[in-house]
Amino acid sequence: MKRLAVLVIIFVLGLTSIGLAEDDYYDPVMVNALVLEAGEAVTEEGMYEGIKVQHVRVQIKSGDYKGKVMDLENHLSDNVVYDIIVKEGDKVIVVIEEEDGLMEVYITDFQRSNHILYLVIFFIGLILAIGKIKGLKAVISLGLTVASIFYILLPLILKGANPIPVSIAIAVGVTIATILLVSGANYKSLSAILGTSAGVLVAGIISYYIGLKAHLTGLSSEEASMLIYIPQNIAFNFRNLLFAGIILGALGAVMDVGMSIASSIDEIYNANNQLSTKDLFKSGMNVGKDIMGTMTNTLILAYAGSSIPLLLLFSAYETSLIKVLNLDLIATEAVRSLAGSIGLVLTIPITAFISSIMTKKQKRVKQ
Repeated sequence: MKRLAVLVIIFVLGLTSIGLAEDDYYDPVMVNALVLEAGEAVTEEGMYEGIKVQHVRVQIKSGDYKGKVMDLENHLSDNVVYDIIVKEGDKVIVVIEEEDGLMEVYITDFQRSNHILYLVIFFIGLILAIGKIKGLKAVISLGLTVASIFYILLPLILKGANPIPVSIAIAVGVTIATILLVSGANYKSLSAILGTSAGVLVAGIISYYIGLKAHLTGLSSEEASMLIYIPQNIAFNFRNLLFAGIILGALGAVMDVGMSIASSIDEIYNANNQLSTKDLFKSGMNVGKDIMGTMTNTLILAYAGSSIPLLLLFSAYETSLIKVLNLDLIATEAVRSLAGSIGLVLTIPITAFISSIMTKKQKRVKQ
């Protein structure tokens, strides 16, 4: 458990460090601080029109200035996107810049990493409490997945590797590791691995083909555009990055379906080992049809839920459906959702077919 807690902390701190990383030309000192006092936002002479000032006293909680109390001015612009209005007791991130003996201190954001850490610990604790040994295996597989992304996928792409074959290899590797950890080495696991891998590959192939035909750029998100200016000066193929993301994005739901079908057929066979391969296949399909009705909604709603502000904008300005569907951003999300859902649906018959054959083969091997 101690090792698990350490891994979680490293994971969260890793995410935080990625978000706070800066280039060689700008290296401010970023530290945690606690707001001791916070005044009202007021307009002062000499400030630009619309700019207000909030006088804040903070105590530094990390770094070389730990324990020191500092007074600073928190400038506000009446823009909720950029304004950080603090109150007493808030935990914030403070930037300290020193140049020619002068020190400038300002608030750059709220401190959120602690709350994320608490949520991660609660999530892992819940899995362990409910799943016991299998829960521990699930946590280990989650750690392997995170490690694969941050220590294999991202470094290889930053070195100029083609993201599509790398993401496929990661997807297959994560599938094998996760299913073997959770279910052990048996025919059920082999069926789930083959079915999941096939479903993810189908999703990737469909998204790649439609993406080419629809002329998707892979630059629909702001983050993708920012990659042009990273210090490594890598000439990314943004379309391939898009397809790699679709493959990994579909993996979770597809793996869930593949494992559910294989496990259901295995349980059905254990209850009645006189069933034929055809009967097992039908049973697996019946289970898959029930799963299909909810899991396809899960994928679509997951993508739609993250785009509610954008959809509201289209509704507010009464943008025509044709115009909306032709936007690169919307077309990208549509391909992402539909390709993942198609891969999920096709995983059902593929896994049911493989699992029904493997299950009967298992009986013959035992005999």
